[in-house]
Amino acid sequence: MQTSESIHPDQLEQSTKEAFHGLGPVIYAEQKEHAVKIRGEHGNMAVRGAGPGIIRITYALHEDAAVLLPTPAVLPADSLALAGWELKEQGDSLELRSQGFIVIVDKRTMSVSVTDGHHSECGSYKMSRSGSRMQCRTAMPEDAAVYGLGETTGFLNKRGEKYTMWNSDIFDPHVPDTESLYQSIPVLIQHSKSGTFGVFIDEPGKLVVDMREDRDQVMLETFHGKMDLYILPGPGIKEVVAAYARLTGVMELPPLWSLGYQQSRFSYMNQEEVLGLAAAFREKRIPCDVIYLDIHYMDEYKIFTFDPVRFPNPKQMIAELKTMGFRIVPVVDPGVKIDAGYSVYEQGSAEGYFCRKPDGELFTGDVWPGASVFPDFTEETTRQWWGRLHQFYVEHGISGIWNDMNEPSVFNSPSKTLDPDVVHRNGGQEKPHEELHNLYGLLMCEATRNGLARLLDGERPFVLTRAGYAGIQRYAAVWTGDNRSYWEHMEMFMAMGMNLGLSGVAFCGADIGGFMHHTSGELLARWTQLGAFTPFFRNHSAIETRNQEPWHFGEEIEAICRKYIELRYRLLPYIYSLFRASTQDGLPIMSPLVLHHPLDQRVKNLSDQYLFGTHLLVAPICRPGREHRVVYLPEGVWFDYWTGERHAGGQNVVAYAPLDTLPLYVKSGAVLPMIPGSQHTGTAEWQSLNIHLYGLGAGTDCPGQEPITGEFTLYEDDGISDAYTRGISRSLQIFFEEGERCMSISCRYADNNRTLYSVQDEPLLFTIHHTRFIPTEIHGISQVPGLCDLEHRHSGWYYDKQDNHLYIKCIVTEEAGKDIYVKG
Repeated sequence: MQTSESIHPDQLEQSTKEAFHGLGPVIYAEQKEHAVKIRGEHGNMAVRGAGPGIIRITYALHEDAAVLLPTPAVLPADSLALAGWELKEQGDSLELRSQGFIVIVDKRTMSVSVTDGHHSECGSYKMSRSGSRMQCRTAMPEDAAVYGLGETTGFLNKRGEKYTMWNSDIFDPHVPDTESLYQSIPVLIQHSKSGTFGVFIDEPGKLVVDMREDRDQVMLETFHGKMDLYILPGPGIKEVVAAYARLTGVMELPPLWSLGYQQSRFSYMNQEEVLGLAAAFREKRIPCDVIYLDIHYMDEYKIFTFDPVRFPNPKQMIAELKTMGFRIVPVVDPGVKIDAGYSVYEQGSAEGYFCRKPDGELFTGDVWPGASVFPDFTEETTRQWWGRLHQFYVEHGISGIWNDMNEPSVFNSPSKTLDPDVVHRNGGQEKPHEELHNLYGLLMCEATRNGLARLLDGERPFVLTRAGYAGIQRYAAVWTGDNRSYWEHMEMFMAMGMNLGLSGVAFCGADIGGFMHHTSGELLARWTQLGAFTPFFRNHSAIETRNQEPWHFGEEIEAICRKYIELRYRLLPYIYSLFRASTQDGLPIMSPLVLHHPLDQRVKNLSDQYLFGTHLLVAPICRPGREHRVVYLPEGVWFDYWTGERHAGGQNVVAYAPLDTLPLYVKSGAVLPMIPGSQHTGTAEWQSLNIHLYGLGAGTDCPGQEPITGEFTLYEDDGISDAYTRGISRSLQIFFEEGERCMSISCRYADNNRTLYSVQDEPLLFTIHHTRFIPTEIHGISQVPGLCDLEHRHSGWYYDKQDNHLYIKCIVTEEAGKDIYVKG
């Protein structure tokens, strides 16, 4: 533990700033196929396309920048889609043009400025070098905010902060100035009135992103003689995120069960405890889909084993849990115990799959099982072998894996990871670990997911990871590691989750209730409310802390947790559709308000509330004993989800939120498909859809004659197989418009394969909240005297004057869809 002595003036190192110099002057420039290659006196650079609307600028001190290969973070580019470049020399600069981009290279320093096809600035990049270190400095306008950078602490806007991209097992409490965490996703978005653009720095070694030393610029620093920049143009934040998704990929649609509530602990110690836990969930009627097994399920902490005493019949246990609607997800770390006779160790050693030191000896380090070796995931043969090992779990009935400790963490190494000089074979291009460190978790997850996909015979795999790099969304969901049961950590996750979403990682979450420390019932209730509206929803706690299952805190807390977990399950059609949309466009599910309201200056650094989808605003209570909080509502008309109270947007409101109430607001124009509650996703009643539409309501601030519109695509498939990749699914497109005296609802099925995905047409119930007028007629649909009269009818409508709710029931056929016209 450090004391004040650590900042004693005589103990502080007197830092001397190294002199950095430019890379120029330019010696020559030439066009090479789809790139412009520029050689300077002190380094080389190349400019090329990297797919539609993206350019790549590479610098290298000691090698040809034009031949630097992207890391596995980047999807292979279609060479046929890459445009050529026009090169002109103009005085002290070179002008490069392609795809509407204009790149100006200063011939003296080889620094560049970039303008996109919308004539918007995409940054000026001043390059310098000292030894093998390279720095890139980009000026920021006074009003610029910076978003992204993946899993980082602090507020939403990263301006003024400093981060070191170096995947690290950080067990100390995470605080706003924690510079490194488990994941490194070096993409940043600069957003200002003058323009919006993004930069992805493809650097799997150590990367420093410093906006603290000088708040008016971003300083990027690499340490291995190269810098690889991808420029992602706007004009808005959505376009930058979409460009990054084109570059690094999107998540695969996860199995439906992984969107349910998940319960974990370090550890559930034996088979009896796990079965008892499952029985308790069902007895107490708290929905749950997944139970996690931490390291105590293993035999001597050896991966790909079960402890024969603690778990004498795991296959039978897992089969019994499946009949109850539960999935098991076991932890699998990369460390392989050194143990003669242990098949994983013996086989990996014989085939040369483990990391080695420069002298050829195996690198060994201590983790949970003691002395261990570590697979070299930079080799395809190693990844294939690792994938095959998961046959062990698949044969036990497991289709989800939790990859942990994969920074990788090493307990007894000075660096707490693999030694810097450990050699990675890297597909025939050997490199030391210090140059590839951040790729380790990404490549492990690739091996895990692809192995499961090959073994599961068409069933979708699920992978959860602690460590990752850019592109991790293609293989795994992520959680934010070993947090604490602190109110501050609950609050801090919102900014972390929003920035992860802006960094391509839509499927993310935190340990509900906090991992370390003893949680309280109040904190668990508030955190569960938040968790119900995060993409990944898992309660996880550490050994020797208070158990965090909802029933350990009294009946009131249990009831509150049940209420919000049930609400999560009722919202499954909405949530699953959000996930499907994210697999198409890469946009986040949990997003900051600035993504959808980019011109509103009041949301630039709004870190303690967020949007779940586009029309649900979530504003959790993040302090003990609080029953009120200020909530900012952006433009539009908003309704309190619980009370129906109507609010004009563009203002702060005070939300009253006793312990059982999460401040939750719905925007007019919202379409929220819901179903009855269920105990797990396998019994969800998708045939009992209730599609909730939110009108404008009556009020003095109604914007005149302007109609309110809304739309949503409701997605449906079998929830478990990969058949959706062959088009075996269906999408219901819902369009909604409400004027002063009329309303229309249009529904059409699209992109569905009727011959292979056949679902019987069921009546749909539409619940329209807060109409602007009293309905008098619905074309082709008869009015019924009461809401209960709709229960056993295929068609009818009823208006509740007291609640101002209109209920319409009708069949929407796959062939013709349905158009509903309401008059008032």
